[in-house]
Amino acid sequence: MNARPSDPIPVLHAHPGFEWDGSGSCPVRYVLDRVGDTWSLLVIINLQEKPTRFNALKRSIEGISQRMLTVTLRSLERDGLVTRTVRPTTPPEVEYALTDLGQSIAVPVGALGAWAARNRDKLAHARASFDADGGPIAK
Repeated sequence: MNARPSDPIPVLHAHPGFEWDGSGSCPVRYVLDRVGDTWSLLVIINLQEKPTRFNALKRSIEGISQRMLTVTLRSLERDGLVTRTVRPTTPPEVEYALTDLGQSIAVPVGALGAWAARNRDKLAHARASFDADGGPIAK
């Protein structure tokens, strides 16, 4: 917290998404544990437009293995962000879609994407400067 009562409370400290719940967690941490991994956001982004079959989804996400896509989809399904529909054909068709909850994450993810687009060059410049100076050890 801030040292003086007259200091404004930082925005993130005043937001209910960052309040500790007594068990060592907060809402944002709970959500970041799910969508902050390597693949979940890419799956969500790729499912936002329309339901997609497993192999089409795998082809649309460069570098994801079949096993990792399966694990990611199961986790997203467990959290209520994705539904899995099996059609009784031969072979069975399995299609994945975002739930309403999964679709609702598009707004905050979009805001993060907009921030990234506005600040990517600044981040790249800061990294280059840091690396050119030899990092914190050189100073």
